[in-house]
Amino acid sequence: MNNILNSERLATRRRALHQIPEAGFQEFKTQEFLLEIFKNCPQQHLTIETWKTGIFVFVAGSSPRKTIGYRADMDGLPMKEETGFPFSSVHEGMMHACGHDFHMTIGTALIEYFAVNQPVHNLVFFFQPAEEGPGGAEPMMAASQFKSFYPDEIYALHIAPEYPVGTIATKPEILFANTSELFVDFQGKGGHAAFPHTTEDMVVAASHFVTQLQTIVARNVSPLDSAVVTIGKIEAGTKQNIIAENARAEGTIRTLSMEAMQEVKSRIEDIAKGIETSFRCRTSIDYGANYCQVYNDAALTKEFISYAEKSNTVNLEICDKAMTGEDFGYFLEKVPGVMFWLGVNSEHGLHSNKLNPEEDALLPAVKWLIEWLEYRAS
Repeated sequence: MNNILNSERLATRRRALHQIPEAGFQEFKTQEFLLEIFKNCPQQHLTIETWKTGIFVFVAGSSPRKTIGYRADMDGLPMKEETGFPFSSVHEGMMHACGHDFHMTIGTALIEYFAVNQPVHNLVFFFQPAEEGPGGAEPMMAASQFKSFYPDEIYALHIAPEYPVGTIATKPEILFANTSELFVDFQGKGGHAAFPHTTEDMVVAASHFVTQLQTIVARNVSPLDSAVVTIGKIEAGTKQNIIAENARAEGTIRTLSMEAMQEVKSRIEDIAKGIETSFRCRTSIDYGANYCQVYNDAALTKEFISYAEKSNTVNLEICDKAMTGEDFGYFLEKVPGVMFWLGVNSEHGLHSNKLNPEEDALLPAVKWLIEWLEYRAS
């Protein structure tokens, strides 16, 4: 017990994972690292199975009448790390900038604990690949292993840079938004910068498109609903004196209702048709990965909150809903459960290449989840 609940040991493991971030469904080193930990646990009550680059770990209960699930995500983000950590990513252009190294470290400690301290009811841990994209939750849930270890309830956490260490935060019902990726390609006619009248400039077309997108939330989404349309990347052209014949805009859509999501997409398509007419070009739209809202089960969340309020391990806050996206929402569509924020007190936010969560947050998270899972599995 003392060996598992050791801050230095947890930090060492997190740093090892932090150094090997990998893209979705390419988490080969990560999977190997985790499997080595699980193989070193007592095996009497464990069943370990792999699926693609993900892992299922089943802990058999002593007198089970239900199965309780816990999910940790595995992948990193395609960005160059600028933290200056001595344990920075060794994978060029990849970084654990969303806390998945924290999530996995906490999950491994829970398995080590319950491998020694057998619960009454079954526990199953899902180490899920591709949360950042293209989306691993839905295909993982379709796997035969998931059906074999199907949980009756499920839990997960996500680090929160804005909350202090020792704080957890959640709320009943909607916690995170529906999300969709957005990729729009523009194709026109390029040419010499000195002869613009002979071309169809896709830099101008894409710029007008992005500007017009800003009217969607203001004029097409109900003021009583919420939505965000963000373009985070634009690519066009090859040289300053060549008019671009191609452009690409990449972004994300976030809404609190599926009705708003459908309306936003409909308006994006209308605007694209208008751009085609105005700029005599062709457009194509790809929505990429779509994540449904994270909707916490009301009854379980109420019990989770009540139990946390009595704990000396963490401080519980009731948070507001956020426009964050998370494919844990697909688990919650099928299985009642709760997702919660874990405070890590970082001056830099999620998806920042300078994200610096405090490792002191690891130990209270592990202790709290042991308390909660033992309560639910007793």
